[in-house]
Amino acid sequence: MSNPESAEGQVLLIDKELNWTSFDVVKKLRNILRVRKIGHAGTLDPLATGLLILCSGKMTKQINNFMDLEKEYTGTMVLGKTTPSIDLETGFDSETPVGDITETDILNMAEKFTGTLEQTPPIYSAIKMKGDRLYNKARRGEKVEIRSRTVTAHEFEITRIQIPEISFRLVCSKGFYVRSLVRDFGQALHTGAYLASLRRIRIGSYHVKDAHTLEELEKAFKSDAR
Repeated sequence: MSNPESAEGQVLLIDKELNWTSFDVVKKLRNILRVRKIGHAGTLDPLATGLLILCSGKMTKQINNFMDLEKEYTGTMVLGKTTPSIDLETGFDSETPVGDITETDILNMAEKFTGTLEQTPPIYSAIKMKGDRLYNKARRGEKVEIRSRTVTAHEFEITRIQIPEISFRLVCSKGFYVRSLVRDFGQALHTGAYLASLRRIRIGSYHVKDAHTLEELEKAFKSDAR
């Protein structure tokens, strides 16, 4: 393993575990690698797993370039229930019968969620508004107006239907919120939906199969330090 404090720094591919925030990963790596300058190239929600790119040293100047790359995810949504966070971070706040929804309805609707989309980010997100994260405002119960943004779903493939569960694969642009897609998809079917699981498997040409868990990285660093 190269020295993260070298003049050029390095790019680190991490397979983030469930319930870790992106900042948790940065903080842990700062301690493991004993580096001061390190950051991540794109937030991954605590209830999502998969690829997180981190840069140390001078490579932190490349973070925006990594953030501009397309992302690929696999995940599962569940129809018929909603939560304020659109995932399982918060409790259910509505329930709607899904008995009339068919596989054909789902596949036809998926076609409408491919291409250029106008999307409103979730209030439970890391976006900053007036110096504070939106998720902090959401947890305080504040009402905020969030501007929509133009994003692109390059590919949105339904991979399994077992109503109320729908599994999918998504390739999308920078700034895309998968939870927003799930919210809008559920609303379009008049049932509501929440994101049950999500895994980021690719960022640009970087794949999660080439990433390491924090535990693996810690063991490798300790071994090199001997």
